[in-house]
Parts: sequence; structure tokens; C-alpha cells
Amino acid sequence: MVELEVVIAGCGLVLAVAAGLLAHEWTHALVLELARVEYTISIAPGRTGGIVGTLASCPWAVVRPRPTGGEPAWIFRLAALAPLVLAVPVFVGIATGAVSHESPITTAVAIGWLACAIPSPQDFSVAFYAHSALESDRLEGVSVRDD
Repeated sequence: MVELEVVIAGCGLVLAVAAGLLAHEWTHALVLELARVEYTISIAPGRTGGIVGTLASCPWAVVRPRPTGGEPAWIFRLAALAPLVLAVPVFVGIATGAVSHESPITTAVAIGWLACAIPSPQDFSVAFYAHSALESDRLEGVSVRDD
């Protein structure tokens, strides 16, 4: 019986990570949507290796904002750190007793979900340097020519 519980916990971990990765990107998109910033979502960008190649490679999904130049940097900072809210349901579940640390299945699912709540290094880069990225995009859009 213990072996079956471990197998179920492993499957739960994999499913939690898969769902969490998509939820991670959707939280970015939600903030951008609420701020009325245009964006694109790419699922498995640039992958042509079939299902195994897609699953083995990163990233699974990418949200790319398309700023017009009038947006404040705090919107992009907030969007970059938005996946942190994914940790709230797990912590509420632990506090209320709905998530038991005694069950390997719920522990595995909680760990997989919490792993997806951590912003990626790219997310932290956007959070710290959003103002610089916006400035460089504004400067790239200006053409300076001597006629």
C-alpha cells in the first residue's frame, strides 16, 4: 500500500507542477490584462520536438508584454511578482488544516504548487529593472537621422 501512495504522490507532484507553471504565466497575464497592457501568450514557444521535447524543455509558456510607452514601471514589476499569490491557497490550506503534512500525496502536491509560486530569475530581472527596460524600448523606438 505504501508503494501505491508514493506513486500517487509522484503523479500528484507532476500534475501540480504542470498546472502551476501555467497558473504562473496566467498570473502575469492577469495583471497585464487588468492594467490594460497588451501582451501575447506563447505555449511551448519554439518547440518542434514533439511532446517529449516540449515537456523536457523550458519554458512551457511565456507572457510577452507589448508596452506602448505610457505605462508606469510599477505595473510590470507587479506583473513580474504576481505568481507569489499562488502560495496563498497552500498557506491557507495549511492554516485551516485542509492540507495535511502527514499525507505524502498532499505534501507532494503542495510542494509542486509552491515551486511554481516562486518568480523566475527573469521575473526578478523585470521587477528590478522594469524602468530600464521601458527606457530602452522608448529609445529604440526613436529614430535619429541627420538629413
